[in-house]
Amino acid sequence: MSEKDKNNTPQQEYSLNDDRRVKVLSPGRLVMQRFIRNRVAVTGLIILAFMFIFSFVGGWISPYTENQLFYREDNQNKQYAGVTENKELRYVEREAGTFPALAQAQFYLARTKGSDRFEYQGTIYTYKEDGEDFFSIYTGGQEEPMAFASTTIVTSSTSNEKVPFMLQYLLLKSLEDEKDSFEYEGETYDVDEEGALKKGKEEIAFASKYIVQALMSDVFLSRQFREELIEEVEKGAKEFSFTDTDGVTYDYTITYNAATNAYSVMQSQSTKVFDTYSPPSSKHWLGTDRNGMDMLTRLMYGGRVSLYIGFIVVIIETVIGVILGGISGYFGGWVDNLIMRIVDIFYCIPSLPIIIILGAAMDAMRVDPQIRMIWLMLILGLLGWAGIARLVRGQILSLREQEFMTATEATGLKVSRRIFKHLIPNVIPQLIVTMTMSLGSTILIEATLSFLGLGVKFPFASWGNIINDVNNTYVLTNFWFIWIPAGVCLVATVLAFNLVGDGLRDAFDPKMKR
Repeated sequence: MSEKDKNNTPQQEYSLNDDRRVKVLSPGRLVMQRFIRNRVAVTGLIILAFMFIFSFVGGWISPYTENQLFYREDNQNKQYAGVTENKELRYVEREAGTFPALAQAQFYLARTKGSDRFEYQGTIYTYKEDGEDFFSIYTGGQEEPMAFASTTIVTSSTSNEKVPFMLQYLLLKSLEDEKDSFEYEGETYDVDEEGALKKGKEEIAFASKYIVQALMSDVFLSRQFREELIEEVEKGAKEFSFTDTDGVTYDYTITYNAATNAYSVMQSQSTKVFDTYSPPSSKHWLGTDRNGMDMLTRLMYGGRVSLYIGFIVVIIETVIGVILGGISGYFGGWVDNLIMRIVDIFYCIPSLPIIIILGAAMDAMRVDPQIRMIWLMLILGLLGWAGIARLVRGQILSLREQEFMTATEATGLKVSRRIFKHLIPNVIPQLIVTMTMSLGSTILIEATLSFLGLGVKFPFASWGNIINDVNNTYVLTNFWFIWIPAGVCLVATVLAFNLVGDGLRDAFDPKMKR
């Protein structure tokens, strides 16, 4: 007898019907206890919980949206104007199109031969040399020239509009004849030694051998700007500063292009640009990407998309695999042979090439990114169900001959109820393990496709297309905050799913550890 019996202490007895005994023997509780004792699996579960909170809750509490763009003020050198020293004759017509390029060629030939006249399309032209590199061209006995050729250019002092033909001609003629004024249409115009044409006190045009043109047609360059710029160009200066009439000073850079024999004038302008590849700061904890979007927010939404795709693809695979595997395993015979041959065909399909071809086709058709993501999930799900079907079929083949299935037949239950009410529930533990392990591989496949530009497309974010930035070597080596966080999240999530899957397998079948 035990010590308790010797002391006349009543001994407590338990029966199989005792509530506490049933609770201890509960299969679900036993599985949970085995899983919790597995510290590695629990660590994976904690990582998954963090990733879910980070992806789904983090996007809600983030002060930014997924596609919010950020800008910064940046000083950039933009081409502002061009300067060319004119060394060739330039032709100015009284009326546009009256002295075309072929007529100009005939004029050049006449000068070469020493003749003062030439003909083009039945029209006789004469010319007169009014000065060095200055020629007036006449036709039909006209007293006033119909065109002139000169290496000196006349430019308006007040706007970008052209100076009237006769004012240009008379200004150049006065400079050649060293006259300080001339009359035109009853008005008197003054000409100074610097080549400026004035009407009273107002300067209306000036002559120069330099061509100074603004890059934008709506930008007007004043004479003061032109003269100061030309002076700096003649000095060979590389930089130039100009203060306008409002007292604002602008800085310019002058570069010479030997191929075109011209100078480019670059202006330093404060421009609003995308805040691309901004380093981590208090405003952007993980910096910004190449589109000027907050990296931390994109990482949150990217995790949401990657997890969505992983779960939906696995659900599609499981539904198809359970239905076809259950039917194949229960009925056997020709039904089993037919379904297994279909499974063999799907095993032989080269999934990655097909996905690459379909991705390229969707690129060519410019499929909407949201529709593309739906197609991606469907394609991955339809190509990945074969393994689950074979697993379910094998399990049902071993279960359908057991006594409880014989009892279901004896009670007259429908075939669908026997399969989905009594057989499939017994396969669920193996399915849970397989689905958990498949989640990690599916997320990796999606990340690989997105990295290759065949998966999730902008503006949607996924961990795969975030890492796509490392295709640029400069980004890979200089902007670690672009790709390392996404890589860490991807590796941690896939590893966590695998750890949880291993833990569930050991919890459901402890003999596997022996």
